[in-house]
Amino acid sequence: VQLVESGGGLVQPGGSLKLSCVASGFTLSSLVMSWYRQAPGKERELVARISSGGGVITYVDSVKGRFTISRDNAKNTVYLQMRSLKPEDTAVYYCCAPGTTLWGQGTQVTVSS
Repeated sequence: VQLVESGGGLVQPGGSLKLSCVASGFTLSSLVMSWYRQAPGKERELVARISSGGGVITYVDSVKGRFTISRDNAKNTVYLQMRSLKPEDTAVYYCCAPGTTLWGQGTQVTVSS
C-alpha cells in the first residue's frame, strides 16, 4: 500500500510542471486526496485538495489561478498541474489521503533561473 509521486524537477520561473501521484495496493476513488509541500526551513503546507468525485476543490491562496489539481480514478492517480511557477514554489511536494496514514515519499520541485 503506497503513494508514489513523480514529475518534479528543475524549472525556470514562469515554467510548468505536472506532478503525478499513483496509488498502489488500494483504490483511492473513495478518498479525498491532497497535495502538500514543504520548503526548506518551513512547515509543511496544504497546497490543494480534491474530493473523491472531483467536484470539490480547494487551493491555498498563493497558488490559486496557477495550479490545478485533478484526478483520474480509473488510473488510480491524482495530478497537480503547476503553471507560472515562482521561486517560492520550490519545495518537496507530497500527496496524501487526509485522515489516513497514506503519504508519498515526495518529489522535489525547484524553480530557479
